[in-house]
Amino acid sequence: MQTSRTTPSRLAKRAHYDEATIHPILDEALFCTVSYVIDGQPMAIPTAYVRKGDKLYIHGSVGSHFIRSIEQGNPVCISVMLTDGLVLAKSAFHHSVNYRSVVIFAKAEKVTDEAERMEALALITDHLIPGRWNDLRPTTNSEMRKTTVLAFSLDEASAKVRTGGPGDEPEDENLPTWAGVIPMQTVRLTPVPAQNSLETALPDYLQ
Repeated sequence: MQTSRTTPSRLAKRAHYDEATIHPILDEALFCTVSYVIDGQPMAIPTAYVRKGDKLYIHGSVGSHFIRSIEQGNPVCISVMLTDGLVLAKSAFHHSVNYRSVVIFAKAEKVTDEAERMEALALITDHLIPGRWNDLRPTTNSEMRKTTVLAFSLDEASAKVRTGGPGDEPEDENLPTWAGVIPMQTVRLTPVPAQNSLETALPDYLQ
């Protein structure tokens, strides 16, 4: 939804407010940063998350200062960014980054329904490592009592995207300086087993 808070002050043409742009960015990224203010002190906490429908879920310890600070509905700003490339121009001023980002303004909703809580934890786990949840021992009641699950509405969210090459000044076009894009991506490397798993076969979902 476009609001005064989701409208960028610069390069508004890069902003998007549709689910078709916002949802894939949230689904590809693994971590978000939750920003909030407590007693006048700005705070920003990176954390794992997952999107389901029009909600974003996070979890944390019931004793976490971060979780306790926002679970009562204090306003937060949640941000996600994917870096697709470094853009090299012929001047430092015009260097840039190709990126896809999402900013969300919301208030936490504490999830109390046990089925929804368990589903959110499974989805967060499988968002990080697809197929992992069903390979784990069942979560215990004690572990659930120690865990808080929070949901955030995506109603007030916007994406911002940059693609393409550098935008050099016309007078710089013929300078003998290389310009272009260095593509970037996140790559998962070969899993390294723990000492207690040296004899355990690597599951198919980690191959």
